[in-house]
Amino acid sequence: MEFLIGDKVYLKVSPFEIVIRGKKKGKLSPRYINPYEILEKIGPVAYKVALLVALANIHNMFHVSQLQKHELDPMQIFRNETIEIQNDLTYPEEPVQILDQMD
Repeated sequence: MEFLIGDKVYLKVSPFEIVIRGKKKGKLSPRYINPYEILEKIGPVAYKVALLVALANIHNMFHVSQLQKHELDPMQIFRNETIEIQNDLTYPEEPVQILDQMD
């Protein structure tokens, strides 16, 4: 697997289990965390990644087996619409899309 500089990738959680505290562990815990940007290619199978300040104590070079490409899913893009809130702090609810119907 190859990445280009500027690509977004997820980092595999297993090396960070000691660093990331307070997160749920077990079957439902995330396998990969946050999309990070590729800064530089280091050799044929290693990449330098732009990490958050919270992960500053971790080396920022990773093997490709620890990375997964971030694919933009158009279904996860939400329109930013203004919601008119009434004086009683309620708002009108309207369905966005009908996903299924019963026969």
